[in-house]
Amino acid sequence: MSLKDTVRLERPRHAVGAIVEHMERPGRFEHSRYLGDKRTQLVYDLDEWSDVGIIDDIVESGVGLSFGPDTLAEARNRGYTQATSGTSRRHRKPRA
Repeated sequence: MSLKDTVRLERPRHAVGAIVEHMERPGRFEHSRYLGDKRTQLVYDLDEWSDVGIIDDIVESGVGLSFGPDTLAEARNRGYTQATSGTSRRHRKPRA
């Protein structure tokens, strides 16, 4: 199954809302919620992010970074900013 495939999860009938879209996590980062891009210093929340093209590009380019502990606070501590839809930055060559 590739990253372009999405999994549709249905909530129980008593829950609010009917269907939630969920992106499958990349193989190398399957146990990580937050994925950093070394080129842009942006961090992506894989549970909330829906644009698989950006995540595919990070994984294929080999510039992804996971954090330990896997929290947004740790990503910010390392200088990363949370990505939002429409956020773009100039791609720089990764230092490490």
